[in-house]
Amino acid sequence: MVAGSALSGRSGPGQAAGVVIPGAGPSVDPGARPTVKLREANPDDPPRYAPEWLELREPADAAARAHDLLDPLRIRLANLPGKSGGVVIHDLGCGTGSMGRWLAPCLDGAQHWILHDRDPYLLHFAAVASPRSAADGSRVTVETRRGDVARLTADALHGASLVTASALLDVLTREEIDALAAACAGAGCPALLTLSVAGRVELTPSHPLDSEIAKAFNDHQRRDGLLGPDAVTAATEAFSEHGATVRLHPSPWRLGPEQAALTEQWLRGWVGAAVEQRPDLRSRADAYLAERLAACAAGQLRVTVHHTDLLALNRPAGGAS
Repeated sequence: MVAGSALSGRSGPGQAAGVVIPGAGPSVDPGARPTVKLREANPDDPPRYAPEWLELREPADAAARAHDLLDPLRIRLANLPGKSGGVVIHDLGCGTGSMGRWLAPCLDGAQHWILHDRDPYLLHFAAVASPRSAADGSRVTVETRRGDVARLTADALHGASLVTASALLDVLTREEIDALAAACAGAGCPALLTLSVAGRVELTPSHPLDSEIAKAFNDHQRRDGLLGPDAVTAATEAFSEHGATVRLHPSPWRLGPEQAALTEQWLRGWVGAAVEQRPDLRSRADAYLAERLAACAAGQLRVTVHHTDLLALNRPAGGAS
């Protein structure tokens, strides 16, 4: 998803037209990035994602993530050298901690999660709301780190058993993905990188403007050197070049009447980004959005937003977990 500007308060169905929860829609500042700090920025810069958006999308994220990747991950974690004290998991751009709430209860054994984000409020929320026990009842502990996750090195990941992230790859540049792959390979830890946009959206019923909006949105995602829908291909190449075995699995959002609030916000952000990329679409896009929102409110719209999950199984570094 594209990043958004700061906005206080909750928005939802029935809100004023054009109001989008930060994170769901286009940023007012070209090149603004999500909660992870990817480049030097003023420490007083506002957060790019609102917790309301992260909360709204969490159930859809949890339902979409690829469970088929968990068995090979469990096997790798069980066979890591030196893991008798449990596993150490770095969650990059953790937001409110949804990845930990989904993954920690799926894994056996003691876990220590290191949560990375640039937003201290989100880090606090993630730590407070983190799970306390693993699948087998083992203890789960957390710590938080505020900083620049795009510049993580193998040294910073020393002792890591796993690196995770959600909806991160598509807001990185090729150089940043290369650096992430190198850091994970150097640390000898696998990486589970979920919910990267695939550049494909299906709306039912269809509309003649669907494909044009989708293309403009994808072009918006590629602004400023970001990879957007090309990120999974770039990450597969980068991790493979460092000797990792890479597995991919689809992880689509499937949004129906039960997810109307999320669908509304996604629609506003999707169309808004397309118009920001192509202002000539505005008049047609406004009518399109109004029609789509009415169908959503009436329970007549279904949307599939395609994502891809990636598991990179790096060779373990000598004896380190």
